[in-house]
Amino acid sequence: MIVRLMGEGQLDVADGDLAALNSLDGELESAIEAGDETAFRAALHALLESVRKVGKPLPADSLAPSELILPPADAAIDEVKAMLGDEGLIPD
Repeated sequence: MIVRLMGEGQLDVADGDLAALNSLDGELESAIEAGDETAFRAALHALLESVRKVGKPLPADSLAPSELILPPADAAIDEVKAMLGDEGLIPD
């Protein structure tokens, strides 16, 4: 799955890594629903770090379409809330 980290580029994430990312996405959603800025910030950073760790960077000139777009690390809670779909940032 091709994932775009806004402001950073694209990474290829194996389907086998999606379950762990979904768990982190659930923590992020819970923090947003609770309006907990501290938990939100920690969950967002954990999710982005995990994607960076498991993903393989694509070349900067790659034209592959992104299947997921994740917000930058400095995104505000309201910005991320607006990006959430029915299944969070990372669909099941």
